[in-house]
Amino acid sequence: MAQLTTADLLMQADRLGIQLVAGPREGAPIERVDVTTLPELAALTAGTLAVIAGEDSPPPYLVDVAIRHASARGLAGIVMPAGFSATETAVVLAHRGAVPLIIAHEMRPPDLAVAIDRMLSGGAAESMTRAAYAVEKATQAAAEPGGDAAAAILEAAGAALGVRIELSDRLATSWTDGDAVFVGEVPVGRLVAETSDPAATVALPVIASLVSRAMQRDLQARFAPNQSRADLIVELVLAEAGRVDGFIAPAARLGLPLHLSHAVAWMRPRHRSDPGLRAPRFVEAALELFTLQLIEDRPERWHIAFIQDDVIAVSTEEHGAGDHQRRLRDVMLKVQAQARRIAGDDWTYTVGLGTPQTGAAGLRQSAAEARVAADSAIAGGRLDAVELTDVTGLRRLLLDFYASPISRNLLDDILQPLDALGAERSATAVRTLLSYLSNRNSLVQAGRELNLHPNAVGYRIRRAREVLDVDLDDPDTRFAVELACRVRLLGAGSR
Repeated sequence: MAQLTTADLLMQADRLGIQLVAGPREGAPIERVDVTTLPELAALTAGTLAVIAGEDSPPPYLVDVAIRHASARGLAGIVMPAGFSATETAVVLAHRGAVPLIIAHEMRPPDLAVAIDRMLSGGAAESMTRAAYAVEKATQAAAEPGGDAAAAILEAAGAALGVRIELSDRLATSWTDGDAVFVGEVPVGRLVAETSDPAATVALPVIASLVSRAMQRDLQARFAPNQSRADLIVELVLAEAGRVDGFIAPAARLGLPLHLSHAVAWMRPRHRSDPGLRAPRFVEAALELFTLQLIEDRPERWHIAFIQDDVIAVSTEEHGAGDHQRRLRDVMLKVQAQARRIAGDDWTYTVGLGTPQTGAAGLRQSAAEARVAADSAIAGGRLDAVELTDVTGLRRLLLDFYASPISRNLLDDILQPLDALGAERSATAVRTLLSYLSNRNSLVQAGRELNLHPNAVGYRIRRAREVLDVDLDDPDTRFAVELACRVRLLGAGSR
């Protein structure tokens, strides 16, 4: 068993109620403890820690003599009763003779001697006593208002155990680990004692539970407003265009400045071998915590929201702020990397970035752009890409149609009969129709674009006419069908 010194006792000063008043912190190794009187010190053997009996402070001359005897006989130290006050002479003698002079403020001498004797024996009883004391102190620290509760718990527990405890995020963490710290379902790390200690082993599971609950409470207090605003953002993104004005008042109450400029990122997970598979359940909670902590100290206003497995990040700034989209991209690169790290190599996280837009309608527009950009990247096989919105040409104009559920549903109704053919044949028919109509009903030009013989294109168009039951020679009908095809293919990545 490792030798015990007065330095080890003083690491347990709070629990034992002792204080060093003179002499070195670490004296000779403690081999035994004895309750005695000052005159009897001369009879004690080397290595004994003398606990002086009685409640009254002894005369100074007796203390001076006792310190000389303790030094001469190699005692481990002297523990004086409460109320003792060391004279200047006693302090000098204690330092010169290398005798730790300690005061016991709380325990009676017999009780203190028993507690120290348990430390000497190093048995289960001593470990359980220290563990219980550490849990008691950690619980008291957790109940203190304000400040960093988790740090206070670890400091209090470490001081009570006499062993430093820290939270390590470098160790693999499982929910079955007794020393694991979780925030909800999110593993944060594991508690690690600086040295191997049986008392710490006993106390760590309880302390880890306290730290987990303290961190959960702290994060709820810090991020609850963000989560309420996130719910409102999801409603705004999914709402019909006519309901946008109704979100202005609730947003103002929640502190969401809809009148400012918003840039939205849309991140969509996809399994490499099974596109229909849902992302792991634990990823969302872990990613939310990571993102909230990542953006907490940034100058922009940020919000994180989830629609099923998709992640929506909104960066809000004053209108006209420079590099708005670039800063959004910088954050999303870190979020994307964390998502892949959590979910594993079988999952991809493709990000679409919308352009900065002003107001509630602008936020919806930027979200639509971001979603289409992500879907387009996935449809084009650019998994794990960070895709910018194409802000020029017809694609930009089509985003308004795609962003509106009503418009999208009306256009989908035109092509709905093709869906009965099956996903693959329906997609082929839509691409053929678009090529034919965009080339002014030219079978030859459509054939060149599709690498088909004009007769094959003509056969497909006849089949599409029959299924849709539309007159493609009518200009209005032709325009509506072409628009429906473009919008359908624009969002093909999400189908």
